[in-house]
Amino acid sequence: MKNFPNKFDIIVVGGGHAGIEAAYASAKMGLKTVLFSINADFIGNMSCNPSIGGLAKSQLVFEIDAFGGLMPLISDREGIQFRMLNNKKGPAVWSLRAQEDKIMYRTSIKQELEETENLYIKQASINDIIVEEGKFKGVVSKTGMFYEGKSCILTTGTFMRGLIHIGLTHFDAGRLGEPASYGLSDRLKKLGFTIKRFKTGTPARIDGKTIDFDEMEIQNGDDNPAHFSMRTNGFNPTQVPCYITRTNLKTHKIILDNLDKAPLYSGIIEGIGPRYCPSIEDKVVRFKDRNSHIVFVEPEGLHTNEYYINGMSTSLPLDIQIEFYHTIPGLRNAEIVRPAYAIEYDCIESTQLKKTLESKHIENLYFAGQINGTSGYEEAAAQGVVAGVNAAAELLEKEPLILGRETSYMGILIDDLTSKITNEPYRMFTSRAEYRLLLRQDNADERLLKYGVKYGLIDKSYLEKVEERIRKVINTVNEFKKIMILPDKAKEILKTDSVNSSISLLDLYKRPDIDLNKIYSLTPEVDEDIKFRVYITAKYEGYIKRQLRKIKEFEHVKNIRIPADIDYEKIKIISIEAREKLSKHKPKTVGDALSISGVSPSDIESLIFWLQKLKTD
Repeated sequence: MKNFPNKFDIIVVGGGHAGIEAAYASAKMGLKTVLFSINADFIGNMSCNPSIGGLAKSQLVFEIDAFGGLMPLISDREGIQFRMLNNKKGPAVWSLRAQEDKIMYRTSIKQELEETENLYIKQASINDIIVEEGKFKGVVSKTGMFYEGKSCILTTGTFMRGLIHIGLTHFDAGRLGEPASYGLSDRLKKLGFTIKRFKTGTPARIDGKTIDFDEMEIQNGDDNPAHFSMRTNGFNPTQVPCYITRTNLKTHKIILDNLDKAPLYSGIIEGIGPRYCPSIEDKVVRFKDRNSHIVFVEPEGLHTNEYYINGMSTSLPLDIQIEFYHTIPGLRNAEIVRPAYAIEYDCIESTQLKKTLESKHIENLYFAGQINGTSGYEEAAAQGVVAGVNAAAELLEKEPLILGRETSYMGILIDDLTSKITNEPYRMFTSRAEYRLLLRQDNADERLLKYGVKYGLIDKSYLEKVEERIRKVINTVNEFKKIMILPDKAKEILKTDSVNSSISLLDLYKRPDIDLNKIYSLTPEVDEDIKFRVYITAKYEGYIKRQLRKIKEFEHVKNIRIPADIDYEKIKIISIEAREKLSKHKPKTVGDALSISGVSPSDIESLIFWLQKLKTD
């Protein structure tokens, strides 16, 4: 073993989305940071869908932006379609999603890292970590080079003992085309970490020349698209269309007839896959009553003709993939550029971590991303921010960053990972958030910018702008309370005859099914963004008060005992996943039930309601 001549403050192992944000944060905090990647050209690569955001995930991206992270900024720069999801529902669950140019995304990310002061990029495979007397000392590469560091963040993604499956063929790989990482798993076991085996997968990529888009439904981006980052200026993205098609009974028959060739069903795959991102064979088997499943056909960028076939992840052999893809409208002549595959990989039991993401028993060793049992770019990046800030804060003797569930989706993510044992890849959902009316994507800056400024990750001027905006909203709310709208005008806006007296403009904002554009026209001198925030304030005022009251009450019901003979399958108001988990774990109290991964706060509320109903019946 040879010693590398330079020493580092922080060593980050892995150049995925977690490693990027971890290294970027620690370097911006002034720490000499090195980022190791098996292939330096693929730092920031999108192994699966080239998209950022989406349901519950966009909240994480907006929160990362408050910490000056790269994901939101680069997503805006290299996005090729932007759509606001859930916009027919309340703003609390609105979620921005951006389709990305995957080549330019990773190119821009790498360029930003290369230009970051205090940050060094090294191409090397790390297969050992050195720990002395319970404290991290350094890492060793495959070539036998020892790199000394004060702190380490492991962000290995799917690379630890990665094993790809295509039909009954399998081979070592971290992802298709890149080698797996060996040595770290065994080393972590020896250091006392519990190692788990998880699985994920990705669909085929199709040559766009061979797709008949006329047979598909077109899905365009928004006319006036929103963006993720407060640092983005001159936003005018290219809006490339995506497309929608569907599987059919012919597709399903081919899949069902070949399940013996699927490693998941033949028993070859040991790892547990993500419940809410199932393979097409999982969907066909689990939902036999459905005649079709939706398929999204999405471009991978402006510099490639490959299309991502979202919803068609599979581990079936290539010849079977070709056969069933050819049954789908628009894909009857499709040529597969890259086959779909499943991948197994090692991860740790994340309850062995503190809320700073530092190991509980190895000092200065942190973990972030899929190594903690999560899925998704956004979940990984959020953990990277927390781990990077805390690793740097520890060395700088600053207060650690510990986010509560009431502060952010990032806080919920970290709390769940460090307190709940999960037996499947963790994915963020709005249902996991007790405070989701408070934790919206539109107010992430109000909630978290103070932390970004505190740790020197983003300029204070952004916080000053947000504080000024908050003052404007408060003043506008007070003004709108005084502006009275005559009954005839109110009836016109509300399309109802039930208004018999004048109503304040603020009360008008609170009414359901209002035409915002008409209400906005009553106050043209107020900025559109301020009007929108006033609308949210008015709309959710009562709900937020009620939610906060419920949460306080929640603390008093954790010790409620659950009957041993309770039949959860009869409690249909609880989600299917929660019924499965509760039946398996048989919690003794409501508090025990809350600690089970997959049982959401809304499930707990429903359980309490059911238990109270049992008492009164």
